[in-house]
Amino acid sequence: MARAQKIDNAILKRFAKSSVERKPREVKIFFLIVCEGEKTEPNYFENFKNKFGNVIFEVVCEGTGCNTVKVVEEAIRIRDKNSNKYSRVWAVFDKDSFPDNDFNRAIQMAESNNIGCAWSNEAFELWYLLHFQYRNTGMQRTEYQKVIEDEVNKNWKDKNKPFRYTKNATDTYDILQKYGSQEQAIKNAKKLSQQYSDSRFATHNPRTQVHELVKQLIGKDEELNREIKQIFEE
Repeated sequence: MARAQKIDNAILKRFAKSSVERKPREVKIFFLIVCEGEKTEPNYFENFKNKFGNVIFEVVCEGTGCNTVKVVEEAIRIRDKNSNKYSRVWAVFDKDSFPDNDFNRAIQMAESNNIGCAWSNEAFELWYLLHFQYRNTGMQRTEYQKVIEDEVNKNWKDKNKPFRYTKNATDTYDILQKYGSQEQAIKNAKKLSQQYSDSRFATHNPRTQVHELVKQLIGKDEELNREIKQIFEE
């Protein structure tokens, strides 16, 4: 079921077309998100099926269980097979223990094929952590679990049964919305990204680009909003 979220009033006003000459119409924006993980990332992104006024964001998530380059190749394959269906196509993967060359090549392949790339170094859980705190020192993926648990448990109601993070949980999005701040996570991720100016992405630890995808999914991406505005003006 779609989750209703607010979009900026200024954008809503630009999109609203209620004159007698032109009746309002709905526009669907289709996202294809191809993920390295089969459950963790798809479970998270499935929560972003939103309706903003007359704009509907439809999200299709594909969990592949593949490595970095294969995720990008699969995103390209699905997009090309469904010509003109998807407004935005994204590949989501982590650095993990994959070779540096493979990781860098996957990002470059995505960019050269017009595929959005929501990569994380070292793990997707960095994005979760940024909902609670800014962290600019590298961590092992096993460390993220404890820090996330500690942050949530600061305000967790049931002290006898504390929160325990599990990778494939279906309620992670709701937990982050209740106990963390998506807005702060976007700011923190942007701040991390601004520390780097080279293309040696495998050395950018910690860093995540998930915020760029999330900004589109919540109606906060200026470029996508301009494109939607043009659709209504056609």
